[in-house]
Amino acid sequence: MSGIELLLLLSPPVLAFFFIWSFNRRKKISLKLPPGNMGWPFLGETIAYLKPHSAISMGGFMKEHMSRYGKIYRSNLFGEPTIISADAGFNRFILQNEGRLFECSYPRSIGGILGKWSMLVLGGDLHRNMRMISLNFMSNARLRTHLLAEVERHTLFVLSSWNDNSLVSAQEEAKKFTFNFMAKHIMSMDPGRPETENLKKEYITFMKGVVSPPHNFPGTAYRKALQSRSIILKVIERKMEERLQKANGDRRKVEEDDLLGWVLKQSDLSNEQILDLILSLLFAGHETSSVAIALAIYFLEGCPEAVQQLREEHLRIAQTKKETGDQRVLGWDDYKQMEFTQFVINETLRLGNVVRFVHRKAIKDIRFGDYEIPSGWKVLPVFTAVHLDPSLYEEPQRFNPWRWQKGSCSVTTSTSFMPFGGGPRLCAGSELAKLEMAVFLHHLTLNYRWKLAEADEPLVFPFVDFPKGLPIKLLLQSPRLQL
Repeated sequence: MSGIELLLLLSPPVLAFFFIWSFNRRKKISLKLPPGNMGWPFLGETIAYLKPHSAISMGGFMKEHMSRYGKIYRSNLFGEPTIISADAGFNRFILQNEGRLFECSYPRSIGGILGKWSMLVLGGDLHRNMRMISLNFMSNARLRTHLLAEVERHTLFVLSSWNDNSLVSAQEEAKKFTFNFMAKHIMSMDPGRPETENLKKEYITFMKGVVSPPHNFPGTAYRKALQSRSIILKVIERKMEERLQKANGDRRKVEEDDLLGWVLKQSDLSNEQILDLILSLLFAGHETSSVAIALAIYFLEGCPEAVQQLREEHLRIAQTKKETGDQRVLGWDDYKQMEFTQFVINETLRLGNVVRFVHRKAIKDIRFGDYEIPSGWKVLPVFTAVHLDPSLYEEPQRFNPWRWQKGSCSVTTSTSFMPFGGGPRLCAGSELAKLEMAVFLHHLTLNYRWKLAEADEPLVFPFVDFPKGLPIKLLLQSPRLQL
């Protein structure tokens, strides 16, 4: 029987399958995929990719694969064929083409615990609307007139409890500061009150589940996190009901004194959407800022020259206020004078890499340089690899705030420095995060010296964390200022 006779005997569905398979096979052969290794069936190389490593390195997986395949390579991660990029230009291309060539594509487990309406997993118009709500509430005008004073108040609440020769966990104290601020900023919850402390306990359980395997069985961290999520949402829902009762059920009359009130009044989001939005902002605003502050404390402890220059800068600000008789708390002009502080913040974010990569997916076949990315493939722009690239940053694993002085950086920071992502999904709270770090460092360096009480270092689990909580011994400066 000839081949043609055999085809004539085949049913139309089989013929259709044959032609589709043949077309896709020819298409895959014609595409010039980046080099790489797909690893084990199903598992791929995910376990090796997520293996804990020092936060000031790109990890053994990235280093080994880049040495073999270059800055753009393919693998199988999180159960999907994936392109990994350590190329600054390609990373920027990915982020700038959000919604046109790429879309957000986090693992399903992330959406399961943060919520299907979380800004982290949403795309399109709904994401833009939610992001705009957040941007308007955290605008520069609001940073100047309201949030700066609130950040300072919560900084002083934490630091004023520190004593000479005392031992504290810098990581836990930073988390206390950012959680208290976000709880107040989002839902007007005051620090130290039972309601706030109970919410903090549930949030800690919730966070442990975000970074755990998504096994929804009794006793697992993921199951406990889902239970804590439910409790947290009930707290937010109760706060919503209180606002609406006070406004006689009219959202247009709700007071805008916090983010919850702002969202209720300024948007037409459903209750479910508001709940997920508030939860995701509490997650984003607390975790990233607290880790960044702990990293700054860690890096500065190993760089006494930077601590000295930082303290001199903040002493000048304090002295100027004293000479002019200005008894106010920090003002916007004071913040804008913190030039070296911004160098420290940039260097902390570059070297510490709080956000190491993001999840995207190609929504059509894409050509970049010599490579083609098939539609449907995951794409991971890895910021860490760019921030630690020796061709872009001299001695990239050394903490060097002076590299950010005008004329010192030999690279274009818009493509090589992306601690807050980029494009349409640039972190809405980036300016607030830098403000929090600057104010905290202002009062820390004016009033304290510190040293590590025992050896500790930031590791990736996959989020950046200090295994021992970064224990530090405090030495009170004399005189104690502004606490």
